[in-house]
Amino acid sequence: MIEEIQISDLGVIGETTLELGPGFTVVTGETGAGKTMIVTALGLLLGARADAGSVRRGASSAVVEGRWHVPEHDAVADRVEDAGGTVEDGELILTRTVSAEGRSRATVGGRSAPVAVLGELADQLVTVHGQSDQIRLTSSTAQRSALDAFGGQALERALNRYVAAYDTWQQHAGDLESLTRDRDDRLAEAERLRAASDEIEAADPQPGEDVELADRSDRLGNLEELRLSAALAHEALSSESLDGVQDVVGLVESARRAIERVAGSDAQLQPVLEQLTELGIQATEASASLSSYIGSLEPDAGHDLELINERRALLAGLTRKYGETIDDVIAFGQRASDRLLELDGDDDRIQALQAALEQDEQALEAAATALTAARTKAAGDLAKRVTAELKTLAMAGATLVVEVTDAGEYRRHGRDQVSILLQPHSGTDPRPISKGASGGELSRVMLAIEVVMAGSTTVPTFVFDEVDAGVGGAAAIEIGRRLAKLAERTQVIVVTHLAQVAAFANNHLNVVKDASGAVTSSSVRRLEGEERLQEMARLLSGLGDSASGIEHARELLEVAGQQA
Repeated sequence: MIEEIQISDLGVIGETTLELGPGFTVVTGETGAGKTMIVTALGLLLGARADAGSVRRGASSAVVEGRWHVPEHDAVADRVEDAGGTVEDGELILTRTVSAEGRSRATVGGRSAPVAVLGELADQLVTVHGQSDQIRLTSSTAQRSALDAFGGQALERALNRYVAAYDTWQQHAGDLESLTRDRDDRLAEAERLRAASDEIEAADPQPGEDVELADRSDRLGNLEELRLSAALAHEALSSESLDGVQDVVGLVESARRAIERVAGSDAQLQPVLEQLTELGIQATEASASLSSYIGSLEPDAGHDLELINERRALLAGLTRKYGETIDDVIAFGQRASDRLLELDGDDDRIQALQAALEQDEQALEAAATALTAARTKAAGDLAKRVTAELKTLAMAGATLVVEVTDAGEYRRHGRDQVSILLQPHSGTDPRPISKGASGGELSRVMLAIEVVMAGSTTVPTFVFDEVDAGVGGAAAIEIGRRLAKLAERTQVIVVTHLAQVAAFANNHLNVVKDASGAVTSSSVRRLEGEERLQEMARLLSGLGDSASGIEHARELLEVAGQQA
């Protein structure tokens, strides 16, 4: 809902504020006072094209700011956040600035944004009906969506069943097309994967085998040096020669015995004795370990190294093709096996998909037929009710026609083509509503449609400009009554020159020129009491102080159920 619009230097308007609110707001004023500029201002906030000619003469720019009340977690708030703006406490502020040179700038929720964002928000915030505005139901898509919304839960259930059947059909059809279209490629892929799988399976690599073989190769390549160094170390620890060379084990044992003989005379030597004893044990164990290591060295190292290098070369070939490490190769082999199972089952899958598609098409046909029947029923009801509304809006000879025809192909929304047409008079052919009526008639047609569809619409605000063009008397009263009925569910803003329409509003705004012909900041104000009576008298007779006009205005307010 629009709470307030501030306008600066737009057309004949210098500075003004429109305080709007829920229900039915009517805007009146003398010709040239700037009523149309209010609709222009709203259009700018909704992303309409900027025109430098709309900037007030002498001003550097025109500025329009609108304050909306919107739910904090609906689609509008989400789009504002996507654009970098914010909705605080349910308040959304949109601003549009147009320079005298024609440059345009927009802010959404306090942040600069492309003007296109305003256009995206417009469809969810306001619907404008006027002679120069694009009506809400121009496109076939919008007309179909409107009919579906009007059809209620029964049509919604039929549409949901159709969409589910359509999605299943599309999924299976896409899978089958992919399988048959890419069959040669899939066969070639299977051959490559089978060859790779066979090669990996024949080599039978083990996890970490490449690392282990590299260690063994390095060890065997340095075998003689390892053997010599180990023998020297073993000889130093525990010599087996008979030439009297003392080894570590013997020296440590001699030292231990020497200390052992005198340790009883001085307690401080006891720890030294224990250390020497432990050192002798460690030297003996190290000697034994070296002896075991020397014995474990392969006697035929050259042959073993040759075998290892051959294995490493085989594994290196695998890593060049299928992965950086043997673990990667093993993983590739597993994926290849899984993929081969899938590819080798193509024939079975094709047969299964063909069978599924036959069932899908039967289900889709049944769902489409049910959806068409639901839409046709809703179309008849919508046309009947809107036609009845038109008879009260000075269009007694007009008939609304809602056609549901076969589009010739399945689409996600059905196979129906929905067209809303207007037959202006009996004996004429129905035409698209945008072509079958004049500007004023078009607004009344849209009013009738919106009134009938009020219970199913999601648009929070409707703006009507020239809805009463060419209408007067009882028909004008009916227009006012229908607008008030629409305002029971949504916010309605109407620019009018008829007192019969204004009488039904709960919020009456008046645009007035000052002596210089320009609109000042006080030129738009809310009318109540005698001021409202005088304005309605002016609308009726052209004279705000006419006694008969005021009396007539009072009668209109009584008819509308308003209090002056």
